[in-house]
Amino acid sequence: PVAELVADLIRFLSQEQETAVTLPEALPEKISRLMHYLQSQRCLLVLDNLETILQGGEYSGYYRDEHRGYGELFRRVAEIPHQSCLVITSRENLRALAPFEGEALPVRSLALRGLTETDVRHILQVKGSFTGTPAAWQTLTDRYAGNPLALKIVATTIQELFDGDISEFLQEGATVFDDLRALLDQHFDRLSPLEQTVMYWLAIAREAITVNELQADLATPTSRSQLLDALSSLRRRSLLEKLANRYTQQPVVMEYITERLIHHVTTDLETEEPDLSSSLFHSHALIKAPVKDYIRDSQIRLILTPIADRLLLTFRSRPALIEHLKQVLLTLQTMADVPGYGAGNLLNVFRHLETDLTGYDFSNLTIWYAYLQDVNLPRVNFAHADLTKSVFAQTLGSILSVAFSPDGQHLATSDADGEIRLWRVADGTQRLAMREALNWVWSVVFSPDSQTIASSGEDPIIRLWEVQTGDCIQELEGHTNWVWSVAFSPDGQYLASGSEDQTIRLWEVQTGECTAILQGHTGGVCTIAFCPISPNQPTSGILASASDDKTIRLWNLDTLECTQILEGHTERIRSIAISPDAEWLASAGDDQTVRLWELATGNCTQTLPVGSRVWSVAFSSLQAEIEPLLVTGDEAQRVKVWQIASGHCLHTFEGHRSRVWTAAFSPDAQVIASGSDDQTIRLWETQTGRCIRTFQGYNNWIWAVSYGHSGFASGSEDGMVRLWDAQTGACTQTLKGHSGRIWTIAFQPRQNDTAEILASGSDDRTIKLWNLSTGRCIKTLRGHAGEVRVIAFHPDGSLLASNSGGHTVKLWNVETGQSVRTLRDHEKRVFSIAFSPDGQYLATGSEDQTIRLWEVQTGTCLRVLEGHRFVLSVAFSPVHSPASQSTSYPGSFILASGSDDQTIRLWQLTGECLHILKGHTGWIQSIAFSPDGSLLASGSTDQTVKLWQVETGTCLHTFQGHHKWVQSVSFSPDGKQLVSGSEDETLKIWDVRSGECLHTLRAERPYEGMNIFGVTGVTEAQKATLRALGAIEVDESDWGAWIK
Repeated sequence: PVAELVADLIRFLSQEQETAVTLPEALPEKISRLMHYLQSQRCLLVLDNLETILQGGEYSGYYRDEHRGYGELFRRVAEIPHQSCLVITSRENLRALAPFEGEALPVRSLALRGLTETDVRHILQVKGSFTGTPAAWQTLTDRYAGNPLALKIVATTIQELFDGDISEFLQEGATVFDDLRALLDQHFDRLSPLEQTVMYWLAIAREAITVNELQADLATPTSRSQLLDALSSLRRRSLLEKLANRYTQQPVVMEYITERLIHHVTTDLETEEPDLSSSLFHSHALIKAPVKDYIRDSQIRLILTPIADRLLLTFRSRPALIEHLKQVLLTLQTMADVPGYGAGNLLNVFRHLETDLTGYDFSNLTIWYAYLQDVNLPRVNFAHADLTKSVFAQTLGSILSVAFSPDGQHLATSDADGEIRLWRVADGTQRLAMREALNWVWSVVFSPDSQTIASSGEDPIIRLWEVQTGDCIQELEGHTNWVWSVAFSPDGQYLASGSEDQTIRLWEVQTGECTAILQGHTGGVCTIAFCPISPNQPTSGILASASDDKTIRLWNLDTLECTQILEGHTERIRSIAISPDAEWLASAGDDQTVRLWELATGNCTQTLPVGSRVWSVAFSSLQAEIEPLLVTGDEAQRVKVWQIASGHCLHTFEGHRSRVWTAAFSPDAQVIASGSDDQTIRLWETQTGRCIRTFQGYNNWIWAVSYGHSGFASGSEDGMVRLWDAQTGACTQTLKGHSGRIWTIAFQPRQNDTAEILASGSDDRTIKLWNLSTGRCIKTLRGHAGEVRVIAFHPDGSLLASNSGGHTVKLWNVETGQSVRTLRDHEKRVFSIAFSPDGQYLATGSEDQTIRLWEVQTGTCLRVLEGHRFVLSVAFSPVHSPASQSTSYPGSFILASGSDDQTIRLWQLTGECLHILKGHTGWIQSIAFSPDGSLLASGSTDQTVKLWQVETGTCLHTFQGHHKWVQSVSFSPDGKQLVSGSEDETLKIWDVRSGECLHTLRAERPYEGMNIFGVTGVTEAQKATLRALGAIEVDESDWGAWIK
């Protein structure tokens, strides 16, 4: 797509300073940025095979509908003066450029002529011996216009049928072809059925593949010797090319075969009662699910999409086409005993058409190569289906850590659901799933012999796992708080751990004994790294650690003393890494920089500006063919690759939809793995930046709840806002439009009888306003550089306050959608916002351990309240409190605040703390006052909701039932009910008076009620994943009754 091409060009020409995240959305504005670079520097751009974006059929030189944006790009490049050059190769002239073409005009064209008779002789002599008069050679050259591919193809015919005699071929066998396509038609029709099959599969593959890969794809079992004979024959006919041990086609041939495939598949499907038994639709896959992402994307764009588009033209509407495809499904069910790709292809077409597949029956079918990672399949019947080579979603939470095994065979990942998974790198298959607990697992690392994995997370225990079996073989206890990071020593005998308790512990792996405790940091130890063994370096035997206290410490492992403290970062350090040659230490953190330190001297030699909080940093291994590189993962959803010597950013990999927690190189440095808050693991080619595999996870944590007048709303991980009936527990409406998780929601205070408006803030950096009467988004507010974490409406509904995880708060005019003010005094991230009921004040809680009270009209900070650690939640009482009536402070309401210090504080606006509420054993994520102001509810990471009496500070109830963190709480308008939302994916409605849980609600999972009874082609681990996502196993004899 042209928008992606322009964005990639800008990223390259700006030396990675401008990326897709920072670029404007509109194509004309993107092109303007590209023209800026073409004007300011001399660039050569080459676009090859441009005919692939042009329409086929009667008229040439016109763009396909989806590529019309190229016309705007070429027009601007032709019209606007610049000092660069764009070279285009195409088999068709572009009509749109004709007005700009001429000797004195900015566009010149060169029609490439065919080869001369002498050149043709050289080409054909490579293929064998040919005889003919000079006139015959010239006639042959003229007849095929000197086209080298056509001449190579026809040379096979001359050799096989005319014994190399060109004159005889011209007299008896030659057909005058109008074009190359006609020549290819003739030669294709002469191929054997197996050769034709091979040609189709090579076109589908889109890249060179091995004989084994090709043999595995054939629907009909074929011996390797038969396949090799077919490949040899095709090679002699110049219809394929061999690259090392792989086979592919020339682009012209691949394009021809692809078009032929599209034509035959479309023709087969268009008939009222298609005969699919011998059709290409059943014998060949239109896309291959478990392949490199960019290959599958190409298959969808060049094969599946044209087929769907032609079918839509035939059936005139999407509903009519879907009804026809249902009949195709019935036809496939009558031939269930004939293995093939038909059912998998049909599912992929349904996916492309965004079909609601609820209740469809695919039982007993062979379903190969169905790509179902992002498809909802509620109550779909797959009983006894063969699901070989099909791809489904995983039960992944936010991916917090990735690590390649030193032998390169496996990738270990850990997530926020407490799962550690082991993946086979070669094919992406999940080998094992190991559950640590219900906690976030912050760190996983392999032992040097690749046989053991160490993990650590939100409890004080470090666990060791056996790679072969997945068994937990040891638990190391001693820390008193979270363990952020673990690392094996280079010889594998010791394990180091860094903890929130501000200590580093050294453990003997074989015995599990803690041999040393290193103390000195004044904040939690976020990351640690052993120095690799290097004979020529004096730094061997060094352990590095970095902390919340903004320092890096180097420890001598012989003396257990801190030998050096490296200072320079201005915020928390999130990650450190030591280069394989033991020369460099890289550090990264919240100050949005990466620093490179000379390990021997402790000098900081380079500071790399990333422009966003950096969560992860890692070095590549030492490879002779690849210069040492550095990779970072950051808050702005990017993976960046840096050149160490120059400090230049070489590549920016974009594709994640949320912060990138972790990134690591494979042992050979050819691949980078990254893990993100968007529940995906991505594998990237280091040199090209192409994404080769995506593991798509699913969970649906509830991040926000809020009561309105007619029920309550929830915002969740899947990017949906849902409206619920509190009495029945039914989901009454689903609002779709965001492309990332919903962090925060708020109802606009209603004015008279106006329609109810809901606002939502998302990972996609936008705020959306929804009209709940129509379910439509009426406005999208843009301007935040990061995810929108918290929003709040002014009591009169005219203003909206928001924060995106930074130090500032924006105030928006709701009517115009424009930002009217930015509040900037906080020193660290703002976590919470609340307006006072009279609308005069705004309270903000921050990571800088303060609450600030702002005057809304002027934006002036009036007061700073201190006493907490991180302030995660704030809320105003809805009425004046009795305690504040005696004060002269205007608008004196009680302000409540919740913190990671496990306390809630009740404040007068004078700054006086009225009560400190203690009882929770975890962070206070959310607080809410009852409508009459007498009660306060709190939700915590200790998995409970507590109800407090405001006047006395007494805890009246502890509501238990959630089994993960409680992220949000909200009272009903009458104060009789309380709703809570949790990371356990449930909403609970509580009776405030009795403490009884009235309803437990859960949004439908992607595979809710999907029947996998008797399925084959999936492992037990994969079945367990499907069950966790809602799948069931019901015998076919009971299925009808179950559905009813």
